[in-house]
Amino acid sequence: MRLPSLLVGLALAAITVSAHAASTLETIKSRGTLRCGALNDMPGFGSPDSQGTLRGIDVDFCRAIAAATLGDANKVTFVATSPLNRFSVLQSGDVDVLIRQTTQTFTRDSQLGLLWAGITVYDGQGFMVRKDMGVKSVKELDGASICLLPGSNTEQNIATFYQANGMRYKPISIDNADALRRAFFEGRCDVYVGDRAQLAANRSVAPKPDDYVILPEVLAKSPLGPIVRQGDDQWLNIVKWTIYATLLAEENGVDSANVEAKRASDPNAEVARLLGKTPGLSKQLGLADDWAYQIVKQVGNYGQIYDRSLGEKSPLKLPRGLNKLWTEGGLQYAPPFL
Repeated sequence: MRLPSLLVGLALAAITVSAHAASTLETIKSRGTLRCGALNDMPGFGSPDSQGTLRGIDVDFCRAIAAATLGDANKVTFVATSPLNRFSVLQSGDVDVLIRQTTQTFTRDSQLGLLWAGITVYDGQGFMVRKDMGVKSVKELDGASICLLPGSNTEQNIATFYQANGMRYKPISIDNADALRRAFFEGRCDVYVGDRAQLAANRSVAPKPDDYVILPEVLAKSPLGPIVRQGDDQWLNIVKWTIYATLLAEENGVDSANVEAKRASDPNAEVARLLGKTPGLSKQLGLADDWAYQIVKQVGNYGQIYDRSLGEKSPLKLPRGLNKLWTEGGLQYAPPFL
């Protein structure tokens, strides 16, 4: 969510890695591990469990890419990133892919030398306040102090919103999600602004979650997904079709529990192709025939990933909403596997 003031320098850095990006898959295979830029302090997206293992929807898509490319979802090195360095670590080649709750925008698409490989979460920016403030609408927050992550497009959206409505606010910028969360819960600001899933994640770890409310207004769209460097179409397609594979699996009723049986005897031709029953179909991607099977077997389909990270089986219990499959009224949609 970095603002345009840094884009020129970052784009110049991207030029220097274009040749490197052309061999991303071979670099990963030679290294034996996927390097994934991720979060380590955001419940639901990327944060450690009680054993110190990272969990979350972004983490799971890192693992899915590792399963597709290396046959082992655990062959991932997670590289913690911040809003200020996330694009530069990808442009420099320090990571192979960036999956850390980052919104796709026109400026980022056109000026960074990077490409979004798909949307894993359709979200929107919102506002969280203490319930005892009695606030029902954002329009009641004139003069409020607002906790913000610097280098995010939320900063720009807030400034635009307040100016358009003739309102004033006091920004409190803290460049660390955990520190920002503590600042809000300690009462150092009136409002916490961010993606609504992020707000729900932070509320879930509050000392008293019921003391906080997320206001109904949605400030801006936040389509979130994996990002890769420009110049490597093969790698772009691998990351893109990793997402599609999880969606196609859910759409066809394939999950981690039944994938073996489905692969052995499902009469659906698309399922057979998806699970590797057509030799050589994925040769152009440089992947084994069973790459999608490995994703579903080791990580799960999209519904499984969403539910345990953000949905009903997670502490956040966020409804899928726009993240339902297209067959159920949502926006999640994958092209045919032909």
